[in-house]
Amino acid sequence: MISTNNLTLRFGARALFEDVNIKFVAGNCYGLIGANGAGKSTFLKILDGSIEPSKGYVSIAPGKRLAVLKQNHFEFDEFTVLKTVIMGHKRLYEISEQKEILYSKPDFSEEDGILLSELEGEFAELDGWNAESDAATLLMGLNIDVSLHDKKMKELPANQKIKVLLAQALFGNPDILLLDEPTNHLDISAVAWLENFLLNFENTVIVVSHDRYFLNKVCTHIADIDFGKITLYVGNYDFWYESSQLALKQAKEANKKAEAKMKELQEFIQRFSANASKSKQATSRKKILENLSLEDIKPSSRKYPFIDFKPDREAGNDLLTVDNICYGEFLNNISFRVNKGDKIAFVGSNELANTYLFKILMGELKPTSGSFSWGITTSQSYFPKDNTSYFEKFDGSLIDWLRQYSQEQSESFIRGWLGRMLFSGDEAKKNANVLSGGEKVRCMFSKMMLSGANVLIFDDPTNHLDLESITALNKGMENFKGTILFTSHDHQLLQTVANRIIEITPSGIIDRQMSYDEYLEKDLS
Repeated sequence: MISTNNLTLRFGARALFEDVNIKFVAGNCYGLIGANGAGKSTFLKILDGSIEPSKGYVSIAPGKRLAVLKQNHFEFDEFTVLKTVIMGHKRLYEISEQKEILYSKPDFSEEDGILLSELEGEFAELDGWNAESDAATLLMGLNIDVSLHDKKMKELPANQKIKVLLAQALFGNPDILLLDEPTNHLDISAVAWLENFLLNFENTVIVVSHDRYFLNKVCTHIADIDFGKITLYVGNYDFWYESSQLALKQAKEANKKAEAKMKELQEFIQRFSANASKSKQATSRKKILENLSLEDIKPSSRKYPFIDFKPDREAGNDLLTVDNICYGEFLNNISFRVNKGDKIAFVGSNELANTYLFKILMGELKPTSGSFSWGITTSQSYFPKDNTSYFEKFDGSLIDWLRQYSQEQSESFIRGWLGRMLFSGDEAKKNANVLSGGEKVRCMFSKMMLSGANVLIFDDPTNHLDLESITALNKGMENFKGTILFTSHDHQLLQTVANRIIEITPSGIIDRQMSYDEYLEKDLS
């Protein structure tokens, strides 16, 4: 369906890809994974033709149509929602426009009639008469109400525009579908709808996503970018992860055996090379030794931060009581009690409600009414949705930044904590106000680990993180012995960490002592 031939992309002396030969076939969904900077999005752009490779080429089977999830949310601002979706099938849209021009001509000629007849025939072949109803079906599946279909794109909020652009990519049954982070900013029901759509999609899908649950649900294969190559594995993300870890372990064990054999041979040579009676044996052993080489295990480009939250003291049974808190239109008589050992996921259609609740609990906002009280044995550490204020006005290195939050002030101690978060050597000397989004998040985790708090509050902590950092955070939250209040868009994080779900609704809360999947089954049934 679509393949690459000796594909190479260079930026100066650095090769992002080198002689990549890979084939993607119909009926499969390929999850494209790799460390940040490995070139996942760049590879998709090479496939769709928007970036030229340095060498090699992309082949698409004749007559096959490729569709791409657009990233520019303003590109279609002057078009209606319905028309924007139909524009996903370029040829069908061109025919519709041509037909409209011809039918509106006052001096309609015989040549116009012949052309129009040809266009009508092609329009019918492309199922053009069902285009509007098909587009509307996609939009409604993604929760874009019919009342919005005739509005211009510029009238829609950003999260709705994203859904329209996704519908555009899916429209018209494309033969090859390229999706870069399709679940970003989608609500639960929209993600579930997309999963079902892709599970029933019979053509080729290549998707980049940091959502492990989504990759596990929809992918038949994993395409792993590492060392400038792309390697295909059959199975979903979890199967790839377990297989890759097992292969690495086996390779290391093989190396240990080879190292032991080499040591034995070296000792034999040293002992007997001067002994005439055994010199032949020593010579033969030496030849064996020369031919014995360790399997070349390249260190993976993937780096996993070490995230381990340890409370300095155990909290008592009195943790947190929230009593009838109200805040504007977002929080209405919110009451609940946090128990020892709770790891509570806060969910709901209005994400601002969760953010405002967390800000109130951390003393950053005052409720309109109501109250809350923390137990005297508790200590809290907070990860805000927006961490800009922690970095933008700080003029100094990461070492100086983290030192603000540490009782131990020595540079070697601070460097150790930064090293856990993958800031080693000169990386620790970076200026704190020029960090990327993911780097800032990792710094915030360092701050939280240093706090020794027994209650952690996370407001959407996986934003800006790669799969490796998300995996490390997931383990850190699972292993934490204290209490956690958190929100997230990451399904796997919610399912593996939370033992209680609190849904904030316009009239109050729904409090359920259950896993996230159990909550979804009840909520969506």
